[in-house]
Amino acid sequence: GDTVNVYIDRIDSKNGETKLSREKAIKQTSWKKLQVSFETGKTVVGIPFSRVKGGLTVDLEGVIAFLPGSQIDSRPLFKDTKEFLNKPIDLVILKMDKLRGNIVVSRKAIIEKELQEKREELLSTIKEGSVIKGKIKNITDYGAFIDLGGIDGLVHVTDISWKKINHPSEILSLGKEIDVKVLKFDEENIRLSLGIKQLTDDPWENIDEEFKVNEKYPGKIVNLNDNGIIISLNENFDGFVHLQDLSWSKKISHPSKIFKHDQLIDVKLLEIDQEKRRITCGIKQLEKNPWENILN
Repeated sequence: GDTVNVYIDRIDSKNGETKLSREKAIKQTSWKKLQVSFETGKTVVGIPFSRVKGGLTVDLEGVIAFLPGSQIDSRPLFKDTKEFLNKPIDLVILKMDKLRGNIVVSRKAIIEKELQEKREELLSTIKEGSVIKGKIKNITDYGAFIDLGGIDGLVHVTDISWKKINHPSEILSLGKEIDVKVLKFDEENIRLSLGIKQLTDDPWENIDEEFKVNEKYPGKIVNLNDNGIIISLNENFDGFVHLQDLSWSKKISHPSKIFKHDQLIDVKLLEIDQEKRRITCGIKQLEKNPWENILN
């Protein structure tokens, strides 16, 4: 008793019958709707159901379409395309040829349009001094690139922490969401210089309240080199102990001979150089100089 649309395939066959097709009727209806979507640029919903060479085969309401691998995402696709199978996704039609039964669709075009809209919205509100949330996209020796949602900005390694770091990966990790401050905005070339340490006050402005010369402080060894050792005094400050300030009596060729990385030790603060932003410490100064009483 159902009423359905049918496609007249043949009238008066050899047996005098009219051959009908419900499947072709569904496809023809879908083709008409898809043609309107193609001409107007309207989004369509498709379900990828199999992987083929170069992309995915997609079901568009009964019509088979091809989604090229290059049109799946706006960035190079690293994840397995299997994750897209049997899930509805929004698409736009790039090419359509009814005679050949050929339809090419794109997911990338929708993503790029959304990114462009976000980019334009962000550009209209961004200014130097703004604090924006972003995601760490890439880490290099000289800094980290932050995705702000359609626009990328660079945080130079010197603007990550008030403490000196050897590599951004010591503090940052890929994919992490962080707040950044806009330090410089080149509107013409759309270049953003960002900072992380600028979100907090410069600890060197109040270092005299934090440390006193000739006082003893605990620390952790974070680096050992030919010249001495670097001690982490707290989250904002490092101290340097020169090779000659390690021991009164021993001639040490390399700090690793008597100290280890991550070892907890006490040091005496010898000098605070505000201009060079350097704290000089000593280990041997925690003890009396044995050479003063060597004749006794």
